[in-house]
Amino acid sequence: MGGLGRPGVTAVKWSAVSTAARFVLQLLAQVVLARTLGPEIFGVFAIGMVVLTFATFVSGFGFSWSLLQRTTLRDQDIRFAWTWQLLVGAITMLALYLLAPLLAQYFREPRAESVIEWLSLACLLTAAAAPATYLLQRDLNFRAVGLVQVGSYAAGYVAVGMPMALLGWGTGALVAAWLVQAAVQLVASYALKPHAVRPLFWYPDAASAVGTGRTVFFTNIINWVLNNMDRVLIGRLLNAQALGLYNVAYNLATMPNTLLLGALQPAFLAAGARLQNEQQRLGQAYFQMLATILVLAVPAFVFLAVISADLVRLLYGPQWSGAAWVLAILFLSMPAYVIWGLSTPVLWNTGRKHYEFVLQLPLVAAGALGFYFFAGQGILSAASVAALLLVLRAGVVGAAAFRAVQLNWTGLLPHLARGLLLSTLAVAGALAGQELAGRSGQPLLSLMASTFIALVLLASVVALRPQVLGEQAAAMVLRFVPRLTHFLRRASPPMPVKTMGEQQL
Repeated sequence: MGGLGRPGVTAVKWSAVSTAARFVLQLLAQVVLARTLGPEIFGVFAIGMVVLTFATFVSGFGFSWSLLQRTTLRDQDIRFAWTWQLLVGAITMLALYLLAPLLAQYFREPRAESVIEWLSLACLLTAAAAPATYLLQRDLNFRAVGLVQVGSYAAGYVAVGMPMALLGWGTGALVAAWLVQAAVQLVASYALKPHAVRPLFWYPDAASAVGTGRTVFFTNIINWVLNNMDRVLIGRLLNAQALGLYNVAYNLATMPNTLLLGALQPAFLAAGARLQNEQQRLGQAYFQMLATILVLAVPAFVFLAVISADLVRLLYGPQWSGAAWVLAILFLSMPAYVIWGLSTPVLWNTGRKHYEFVLQLPLVAAGALGFYFFAGQGILSAASVAALLLVLRAGVVGAAAFRAVQLNWTGLLPHLARGLLLSTLAVAGALAGQELAGRSGQPLLSLMASTFIALVLLASVVALRPQVLGEQAAAMVLRFVPRLTHFLRRASPPMPVKTMGEQQL
């Protein structure tokens, strides 16, 4: 990540620390809540969340996003963004509340009506918090952003949601957890980054902010459709329990990915905004990130796919066993999800902010047809369509990003080959561990054996032949864990570890 410089690396490090903390909290809360509430209640809440995420995109519109993209920022920019975020958030909240009965009727689930009504409050809370959040990201103050994310999640889900679930509140526990999290995030973000709140409905540069917001809005709508078509049709064609199984599997599969993107994407976008006129450095950082994903993330997700059944049995119990194969399929598509997420900042920072929206439009039609014909056949078929759609999105958006920074995608093929080689070792270790623990019937023992054998195999190969990581992934690892420098070079002295800036692309 040499292309982003020290501030960008520091931002990513802080994002990674907060991401790890949030991952632990999120996993703990989700396991307790899933075991306590069961698939059906999670399915009812999932209907509310599908609707809320769409409403949140509408209420956000992208006014605050323009604060992150501007090279210079004035008080008027902030006031304008704040005013319209609050206004649109309030209108969206009211509209969602009034539409709750019709939405519950569409999903054939009366219990979803009150969930949607209560969650409508989150539209206003999330919209109001957006300006301060983006201002913190603009400052590359990811230490503060991380503390807010971890603290708000702990307050919502650990302090409120889990106790309410254990006391028998059902979907009310999940709704309360989400609202408390949103409220705490609003208060904490503004406390850390106070900004002007005096209303401003128009000013000379308003057209530019509205233009950026419009692009963000339509891009978010397309992304929402692509990310939620599966759940919309499962909820309509199947039932709440099927949706609950699918949604928990999807959340678990995307949890490490969402957290990884949560650490990398905002820092890459904010730091990349400072490199808008330095295309070569931006391309170098982007290439190195993708190479690292192929070499390190692909084997990790392949390993997780192989151990999915044991993960579901251990974390959620037998009532969630129907989610195991869904989880495995989705894990295999997660590297594509990361590639897509890291490609979008490149388009935005090279003057191609509308590309993400335009390029994904054909995929909306393809995905709609796929889910329409296959979602009714069960959650396994829906997961297969969702995984294929993620791969197509990564290919389309990634190809555009490569063209934007004048890179050749064939340069990634050696890194993909390294990732597949390490994936083979990870699979061998996982299967060997499962075979050894097969007769015990204990998922924890199977997971421990699989993880131990896979790690020993991978560590042995890297120790003997560090070249297997490739220069890009090795440089990224050493950038964030300098203590490994001596180990890597001692294991293979001839191995060069260079940044992208030292190579000719």
